[in-house]
Amino acid sequence: FVQKSRYKLSGLKSLARGLKNDLAAVTNAIKWSWNNGPVEGHVNRIKNIKRQMYGRASFELLRKKVILSQTG
Repeated sequence: FVQKSRYKLSGLKSLARGLKNDLAAVTNAIKWSWNNGPVEGHVNRIKNIKRQMYGRASFELLRKKVILSQTG
């Protein structure tokens, strides 16, 4: 017999619905070993440099700082 729960579990239902709607992406994430982690790391580095320089300098100086930074 099935007992009804007083908890709706809406978050779990939403997660399951999202996984089902994007099944191809979930399957590929499990199947393939590569990802976009390195690219995201570079984007994060550039955004941090941009935040540090906000309102202080021109685009050319920002460009030079990004090119010369060798963290990563």
